[in-house]
Amino acid sequence: MSPEVGQGTPGRAEEGGDVAATPDVHDAAVKITRAKEAYKAYARLEEEPTKGEVLGWCLYGLCSYFIQTVLIPIVFPLLISQIKGPVEVNSQKWETNTRGFNCLVKELNLYEELTRRKIRLNSLHLSALDWTSISWAMGLILAAPILTTVSAHLDRGPNHHLIAAAATATGALFCLPTGIFPTPSIFPPYIAAVSAAVTVCAAAHTRDLGPMVRGLTGPTVSRSQFPNRRSAAGRLSLYAVTAGSLGSAAVSAFTFHMLRHGDRFLSLWVVSIFSGIIWFAGIVPVFSHIRPNPPPNSTPKSKFLSIFKYPHAAGTLAAVFLSSLSTMSIFTGGILHLISQLCIKPQNLLYLWLTYFLSPLLSLPLVHLIKPNSVKMQILGFLLSALTAGMGFYHRSKNWQSGHVLAFTAAQGVAAGLLHGFGRVLAVDCSPVGREGTFGAWWAWARAAGTWAGFVVAVSGSHRNVGRAFGVAFWVVVVGVVVMVFGSVSDLEGAVAAGHVREERIENGSPVKGLDEGGEIEFGGESLEVAFEGKMKP
Repeated sequence: MSPEVGQGTPGRAEEGGDVAATPDVHDAAVKITRAKEAYKAYARLEEEPTKGEVLGWCLYGLCSYFIQTVLIPIVFPLLISQIKGPVEVNSQKWETNTRGFNCLVKELNLYEELTRRKIRLNSLHLSALDWTSISWAMGLILAAPILTTVSAHLDRGPNHHLIAAAATATGALFCLPTGIFPTPSIFPPYIAAVSAAVTVCAAAHTRDLGPMVRGLTGPTVSRSQFPNRRSAAGRLSLYAVTAGSLGSAAVSAFTFHMLRHGDRFLSLWVVSIFSGIIWFAGIVPVFSHIRPNPPPNSTPKSKFLSIFKYPHAAGTLAAVFLSSLSTMSIFTGGILHLISQLCIKPQNLLYLWLTYFLSPLLSLPLVHLIKPNSVKMQILGFLLSALTAGMGFYHRSKNWQSGHVLAFTAAQGVAAGLLHGFGRVLAVDCSPVGREGTFGAWWAWARAAGTWAGFVVAVSGSHRNVGRAFGVAFWVVVVGVVVMVFGSVSDLEGAVAAGHVREERIENGSPVKGLDEGGEIEFGGESLEVAFEGKMKP
């Protein structure tokens, strides 16, 4: 039976009795799709981030930022201090200190538990604060080889998001059993694991900023268009810092609430568990913004020490370390001074924490409206820190007024947000395409090391002398400004060196550098030769 009209053998036609094969349309479509993907990989084009992806990126900041700002420097020392019971104190409710303040004995007891050297390590006698700083340092040492290993996978691996998820799960897991064994000797592994995990998480989180910025602005921009890239990067980073500040405020408020319970050790353990659960929830936004890395053969293989070939990136690392050192030194030193010397009321301590963490929430979202320069914003953050440290040092022997304390706390909170947010933007601007993981690893470790160093400065030596913490912070800030100004650190020049900015707009031909002269694109092991007269070679 002959076929009806419109029917026949697919892919075949009868012409004069001969059967000729028609072109394989499906095969042609596959080749065109591969060509587009290869061109996209070569051009380093990125899809514009969706609202869900941006929201997920910010939510991860909400779920992880508080680890280095609240959990390690506040919750863990308090938890360690409660292990062997309270210090024997006077049974009266109030006590007058050397400055004439009526101090609540319960609060003085809490301070004495933090600073009393009751932990023995060979011939050394250490306080809960000292024990935390040693454990924190172990985490930094542990993080260094891990970052060296995972940075290449963050740059070029197909499953880079699994690194962030694994680090998050590991760190969150170590937050859960902190109260099972009530002995100080078990805390170094806990704190070291949490510290190393959050550093790896910060590296992976920073890596994701680069592709999102390119999705909003394109692979390269002209010098006149660089303010658009600057605005996009600043907006994304500041929103993440804002979300992280909200998380820090929530955890600090919960910590204060649990401290008012009778069994402080059990209550603080609950805070640690709560922190681990929030952090573990960050795995969900990790999988909401997966951006594939460029193919391995489309970007040069990065080396971990290659960052030092970029002077602006190296200057950024120095600024990040110094800014983290100064902010943590001011924060921790100021809190200890207010509790021990000025006998701050418990509710005022809560207001102080909320002011510090919520001030970025109110101010930073407005900063991006002026398309700020990341270098200038970092200098502004340094100057605000210098103001706080300088005034604190100058008036260290005087009694501070509550209104003045809250005002400077708000200013310092804004400074911390600016330094953190724009330090990350500057690191991404100086990072070449395909090396965001390596540069993000350096940035994360520098920030973690600076935060630890600031904590050590604040808690070492005499805890009753705030001048050390504020004095060191002031001179560190001065050095930071010198690095930024006289080191000629520039986001624009750093972006030029990294290949994000072209000298002049290409008017004709392909927007991909090099495609106007001839070349070969490799994708997935196959080569597609491009004839630059506008035709595809067979």
